[in-house]
Amino acid sequence: MRRLLAAAVAVALMLAACSDNIPTTPETTPNTTPDAPPDTVSTLLANASAFEYVVGERGGELTFATISEPLTFNLALSNDAGSSGVLGYLFEGLTDISWLSGEPQPNLAESWDVSADGLTWTFYLRRDVRWHDGEPFTADDVEFTFNEIIYNEEIPTSTRAAFTFRLLDENGEWQEAPMAVEAIDEYTVRCVLPVSFAPFLRSMATAIYPQHILQPFVYEGTFADIWGIDTDPSEIIGTGPFLIDQFTPEERIVYRRNPDYWMTDADGNRLPYLDRVVQVIVPDLESELEAFRSGLADTHGVLGAEYEELMLLQEDENFTIHRRGPSFGSVFLAFNQNRGVDPESGEAYLSDERLHWFTNLQFRRAIAHIVDKDAIIDQVQHGLGYPQWSPISPSSGDFHNPDVAAYDFEIGRAAAMLDDLGWTDRDGNGFREDDLGNEIAFSLATNEGNTVREQVAGIIHERMIELGVNVELRIVDFGDLVGQLTTTYDWDAIVIGLTGGPDPYSGMVVWHSSESLHLWHPNQPEPATAWEAEVDDLYIRGSQELDRERRIALYHQAQEIIADNLPLIYTTLPERLSAVRNVFGNTTPTLYGLWDVRYVYRVD
Repeated sequence: MRRLLAAAVAVALMLAACSDNIPTTPETTPNTTPDAPPDTVSTLLANASAFEYVVGERGGELTFATISEPLTFNLALSNDAGSSGVLGYLFEGLTDISWLSGEPQPNLAESWDVSADGLTWTFYLRRDVRWHDGEPFTADDVEFTFNEIIYNEEIPTSTRAAFTFRLLDENGEWQEAPMAVEAIDEYTVRCVLPVSFAPFLRSMATAIYPQHILQPFVYEGTFADIWGIDTDPSEIIGTGPFLIDQFTPEERIVYRRNPDYWMTDADGNRLPYLDRVVQVIVPDLESELEAFRSGLADTHGVLGAEYEELMLLQEDENFTIHRRGPSFGSVFLAFNQNRGVDPESGEAYLSDERLHWFTNLQFRRAIAHIVDKDAIIDQVQHGLGYPQWSPISPSSGDFHNPDVAAYDFEIGRAAAMLDDLGWTDRDGNGFREDDLGNEIAFSLATNEGNTVREQVAGIIHERMIELGVNVELRIVDFGDLVGQLTTTYDWDAIVIGLTGGPDPYSGMVVWHSSESLHLWHPNQPEPATAWEAEVDDLYIRGSQELDRERRIALYHQAQEIIADNLPLIYTTLPERLSAVRNVFGNTTPTLYGLWDVRYVYRVD
């Protein structure tokens, strides 16, 4: 379900609370991941091609229910989809991504020029944009955002990954360089890139921040303390079509219309049409369905288990279910391989025995063989899912590599692989010991409230126990889980998900070894393994390659390496199923969304 502005497209993958990331040849079988039904894809493309906005009516609200809750109101520091989703209504970029075509289009910048070599971009800003407090939006805000926030090493923003350019020096070593961002005049910004960058316009959808509000905190070194979750929502200043009117933790977020928003419709009426957007926070996915069925929510991301029943209720309850192919996001199993040391305590993040297990490729391949994708699709998604082997979804089109290594569900093969390592049950207690005599015992965590993910973790847990691995299943608060993944690194194994997108470069913050969401071993000063160095290289070259066919080939090769080495063991991709009450205009299902919320209006 697309609930956010196209302008809110993230330039980096985000940890998601809910589903809507050895030089031997792995023993695998051909990848048979199904693509989205051809008629679904052709229908979605036809919908986008035929769509035209109509002039709508002012008033009313759009309400949805979700288990996601923001962890911060400081978008620059956000690592989770809950926070970025909330703040996507408030902040905008120079470009945004069309929900019809999936391509970049003008937003805060009304146009741009690019030099013949593709390195110098000049953006011409809109002159009618004001921040929520009435101050004018200018080129100084853009220069501030890049030079003092995104490129500020004292601010741990994940956005930096999208604007960190790598180039080879005279010794053949990769070096990092920023782009130069300069305000030429009040409404003109020049960006000079050190190397070509294929997804540059897509990346420029990143949020721009108000210099007049935030610069003092940057100078004082207190930027990390501003706009926390306890901030008065009226203090969060963006340029977007909505402002936060009310935030009640664990209950709701109410957004109110920005009366001075810059965009207008074909008749010159100021957008957005809606007076309010309301996000109702619920404890679990079942409560999301209850909110929709009761009429409290206008939209609902349909689970496979709900699909058959809801299909029969569409006419009586006045809604339509749209099928939109495999999700861009993912749900996966990961093992902690962090070789680092806590700088405060001096203790290793992970015990020696856990590193011994989790960094062993044959162990990870054995575990991949006990991930029962058919059971997940059947029992959890009720047939409305697709086995996932590659980090890039089939919905991304030709960037998806359908021919990577696949690991069929075979507990017998998995057991034999561990036996070959000498990891057997020597004491007869039902659990294996490794070759050094340590019982293989660790915890497997996932986040509470997401019953789909809990079921997936439960299936994996059962198969691990059957394999003779002593695993404790833990259900953890999502905020605590994000903290363990990004701050304390205090975890063993995890089932979690990442959002995704149509361009592979959105995964740079996960796949480059130096980045913060390289979950299994983040922030590496140098690649810990040869295969990680290869993926680093391929993602860098893929971002700089302007020939699309060559770019596709680079990302295909990266997917093959990732599937061979299994830092993330993928499960399945759910079918994107969106239920929408039949009371809204300017909507249609496409591959990339259902609407631009700025144009949505009520017809009832």
